[in-house]
Amino acid sequence: MMIERLREYVRAETPTGDAAALNAFADRLAERYAELGATVRREQHPTGDHLIADFPGRADAPLLFLAHHDTVWPVGQLDGAMPWREADGIIHGPGVFDMKGGLVVLETALEQVAGHDHRPLRIVVVADEEIGSPSARELVTAEAKGVYAAVGFEPPHPNGDLKTSRWGSTRVRIEVTGREAHAALDPDSGVSAIDELVDQLIAVRRVVAAHDNVLCNVGTITGGGRTNVVPGSAAADIGFRFVDPQTEESVLDAIARLQPVREAQLDIKLLSNRPAWQPLPETDELLAKVAAAGRSVGQHIAGAPASGAADTNLTGWLGIPTLDGLGPVGKGAHAVHEQVIAATLAERAALVAAIITSL
Repeated sequence: MMIERLREYVRAETPTGDAAALNAFADRLAERYAELGATVRREQHPTGDHLIADFPGRADAPLLFLAHHDTVWPVGQLDGAMPWREADGIIHGPGVFDMKGGLVVLETALEQVAGHDHRPLRIVVVADEEIGSPSARELVTAEAKGVYAAVGFEPPHPNGDLKTSRWGSTRVRIEVTGREAHAALDPDSGVSAIDELVDQLIAVRRVVAAHDNVLCNVGTITGGGRTNVVPGSAAADIGFRFVDPQTEESVLDAIARLQPVREAQLDIKLLSNRPAWQPLPETDELLAKVAAAGRSVGQHIAGAPASGAADTNLTGWLGIPTLDGLGPVGKGAHAVHEQVIAATLAERAALVAAIITSL
């Protein structure tokens, strides 16, 4: 049953920004959560709706579940480089690991606890997690107020360990405006936006090199159009990862102070930001309770820090006891070999059900 549902979810391709596909998938989730007893709300956005589902329980603070229904893969990936495939207990397909598998685990656990005593449950499923949740940050922060703890359904560590902290993640765009000119007849009257962008990216590397524990990835570069025209515009999107808020502040301040090398204009934009979620004693206490729930269903549960970012950064940063990685075990997030171990779907569902009924 879980594999059949996962196949259905994977076949509903939901790339970030495809509002029609995302909203159709949100319709499926909303209908199912309502059938299981939730009051469902939608927060509409042009790039895809976010979903909030509240399940009643005894009069205690709710347990917050964080998930997303967007993937990094375009429509058509399933019929191209990444067909659905089951072999030797491994399931392959776009989004199967990040994070359609986690959504199936959550839904199955909700089915298993139906009729059992538990605290209220709140589910937030966002539509743009893969680009930093720019439209969902305020929603996640608002829905996290007053919760008992937060649990995320992102993939776990390769050995199945949960994630107990995360590096911060920030996306920055550097836009350069130069001046176009004929590249042969009048090159000196032009200002190359591409040359300026290259110099600025070198400056960014110098900033990063001056700090410890910073990851920097220039993800996209655009600019120019013809080799006989001095390019008048260029831009780059850069992803940064930070181990602590102090380093994040220092790096971003230095990036914001970058100055043009030539007669060009710079526009530096913050696209999205997830602050670092650092280790907390409260998270250690939550992990101990989750480990006890795991033992009740015959599972050994441990935790470790993670370098990747997710919406749990926000709850951890706010000081809310938080764990992530309740999705099935697998590998290949954002890669064409994306896969999950089929047997861990049921294992994770049993663990989540035990967490719900024991916390």
